Amino acid sequence: MAGSEVHCIDYRTLQQFMVDVFTAVDVPKDDAEVVAEVLIASDLRGIDSHGISRLKPIYYDRIKDGVLQPVTRMEIVRNGPTTAVVDGRDGMGHVIGKKSMAMAMEKAEEYGMGMVAVRNSSHYGIAGYYAEMAAERGMIGITGTNARPSVAPTFGVENMLGTNPLTFAMPTDEAFPFVLDCATSTSQRGKIEVYARHDRSVPEGWVINEDGETASNPHEILQALTQGTAALTPVGGLTEETGSHKGYGYSTVVELLSAALQGGLFLKALSGMRDGQKVPHRIGHFFIAIDVTAFTELEEFTQTAGEILRQLRASKVAPGQERIYTAGEKEYYMTQERKAQGIPIYESLQREIVELVSELGLTQYNFPFPKK
Repeated sequence: MAGSEVHCIDYRTLQQFMVDVFTAVDVPKDDAEVVAEVLIASDLRGIDSHGISRLKPIYYDRIKDGVLQPVTRMEIVRNGPTTAVVDGRDGMGHVIGKKSMAMAMEKAEEYGMGMVAVRNSSHYGIAGYYAEMAAERGMIGITGTNARPSVAPTFGVENMLGTNPLTFAMPTDEAFPFVLDCATSTSQRGKIEVYARHDRSVPEGWVINEDGETASNPHEILQALTQGTAALTPVGGLTEETGSHKGYGYSTVVELLSAALQGGLFLKALSGMRDGQKVPHRIGHFFIAIDVTAFTELEEFTQTAGEILRQLRASKVAPGQERIYTAGEKEYYMTQERKAQGIPIYESLQREIVELVSELGLTQYNFPFPKK
């Protein structure tokens, strides 16, 4: 493919394209719409590492390889008034995640709080989507997930933990909720994939190799992460002096809540490989919903929450900086922008989309991408 022109495509077109790709590989239409909704929500928020760029390598290819089940047959194996345990049975993580958070919210509406723990699931996209489900209902949403090993513990160089996001969403009286959606690692594999697509060097301190040195070549890093000869660093970097033990500790909390609580797999068992063969990742998640009205009036909560955020943004700005943001604010503005202007599709992703159009015969799509 010649050139490196970026094309912006309407998000609704990309969303429907993903639905058609998933249904072409036997994902039921209703489920395909859920998966596409979660993925396009990531692109709209500017989280390019978890949107359509993962359509082919993380979902389509895994379905084709037989390690991800296109038909999700999740099973509730334990169910109590405020809790439940779900077995995802290697189905689509987005479908499992949306249904599990809905279940947690139903329990919270009746009893004030609800928690659902999931085992044997798959990559569920951006964690913030599920936490925001609760915030949209006037609840506090909390979710986390473990993942294939890619992060070294503090003072280590072996990739043991996943990027393990710990995510919160809370309603406010503003146009957008407070949403903290980030990995417990300094960065994540998906962001390095974005750097590789753009041939940009990875910032120093994101990745450590077996010799304890940092690495910067994104293509070499992705290969080394797969081979287990490099690892991402926890939030806080390489040493306790910079707070590495904090990111490592929070990542371990997510691992425990995503595995020990529901009898799921953990650490190296989530690699997706066994005896040199690809196998289901069997990831674990947890979903917590807290009904604000069990504690206080919703209006009082949202006003206080909004005022906290406004005072933070109004505080003194550091020299050279334009302003202060609060979590979820940038994503809100980016969503407005991308709904109007479209989602930017870069060259390497254009190639994948063209490949899918050709392979699946989706001739109804005439994307403005070079065909070769």
